[in-house]
Amino acid sequence: MGIFKRMKRIAKADINGWLDNLEDPIAMLNEYSREMEQEIVKAQRALSRQLFAENKQASLILDTKALVEKRTRQAKLAIDQGEETIAKLAVQEKLTHEKQLALYEQQYETIKNQTETLTEKLDELQQTYHELQHKKVLLASRANVAQSIKQMQKAAGSFQTDNILREVARAEDRILLMEAEVQAGSCFSNPLVDDESTTVNDEELTRELEKLKNEKELLV
Repeated sequence: MGIFKRMKRIAKADINGWLDNLEDPIAMLNEYSREMEQEIVKAQRALSRQLFAENKQASLILDTKALVEKRTRQAKLAIDQGEETIAKLAVQEKLTHEKQLALYEQQYETIKNQTETLTEKLDELQQTYHELQHKKVLLASRANVAQSIKQMQKAAGSFQTDNILREVARAEDRILLMEAEVQAGSCFSNPLVDDESTTVNDEELTRELEKLKNEKELLV
C-alpha cells in the first residue's frame, strides 16, 4: 500500500470517526467496513457484467452452431439437386462458421474461468466482511469495558483520600458531641427525687464516722 493511500485511509478514518462520534480504535474498524462494503458492491457489479458477457457468448455459440447445421443441410440439399455452385457456397459458409464457433468456444472458456474467479473473490470478500463484523462487535465490547475501567480508575485517582478521612473524623466528632449533649440533657431532665427513705440524718452520719475511726484504730 502506498504512503499516500495510507495517509488517505487514516484521514478518512479520522473524519468518519469524528462524524460517528467515535474516539476509539473502533473508528478504524468502521472505516475498514465501509471500504469492504464499497469493494463488495464493485465486485457484485463486475460479476453481473461478467455473467452478462458469459451468457451473451453462450448465446452466440448456440446461434453459430445453428448456422453450421443450417449450412450443412443446405449443402447436402444442393448436392442432391446437382446445384454445385450453391453447394460450394453453403460449404464455404459452413466452414467459416465452424472456425468462428471454435473461436467463440475458446473465448467462452476464458470468460467462464474469469467468472469463476470473480465469484470466488466475491465469496472470500463477503466472508471476510462477515468475520470483520463479528470481530468488530467483540472488540467494541472489549473497548467499552476497557473505557469504563479507565474512567473508574481515573475517578478513583482523583479522590483526595486524606481530606476525605479528615472530614469523616470531623463528622464523627460532631456526632459524638451530639450524643453527649443528648445524654447530658437526659440526666438533667430526670433529677433525683427527694425521698425520706434516702435521706441521711445526723445520728446516722455520726455513727458511721465513729465506726470508721474505730476500724482505723484497730488497724494501727
